[in-house]
Amino acid sequence: MRVLLSIKPIFVERILSGEKIFEYRKKIFDASRVNSVIIYATMPVGKIVCEFDIERVIEEHPKKLWEKTHHGAGISKDFFDSYFNERSVGFAIEVGNIRVPEHHICPYQLFEKFTPPQSFMYVPEMRLDNEFEQRELFAA
Repeated sequence: MRVLLSIKPIFVERILSGEKIFEYRKKIFDASRVNSVIIYATMPVGKIVCEFDIERVIEEHPKKLWEKTHHGAGISKDFFDSYFNERSVGFAIEVGNIRVPEHHICPYQLFEKFTPPQSFMYVPEMRLDNEFEQRELFAA
């Protein structure tokens, strides 16, 4: 199964460049059922821009999480601390193989009444495959 995450364009750029290899989250999906993440770049882009395989999901106290992941954070320590302020646990999704479609994809072509998720949205495998051939969406 896949999940769709809404990510700000600046952080999407850092993921695509390889500078950011961890995507941080306060809440996490059922990682045992999910193997890839579809990225929706928020406005002003407003499109699905890539998909990546999940290498692993790390669950730790934010202090320990930073120690384990700062080398690929793609954000400052101050930003990290502000994001996880007063949290006892945080999550880091490690970015694996990235697939980028030939053209950005309008989410309204794939999902009826699309609303960018605040946290995440499950995307059953069949959903994208029924609408378009996956190989056309994301080059391997």
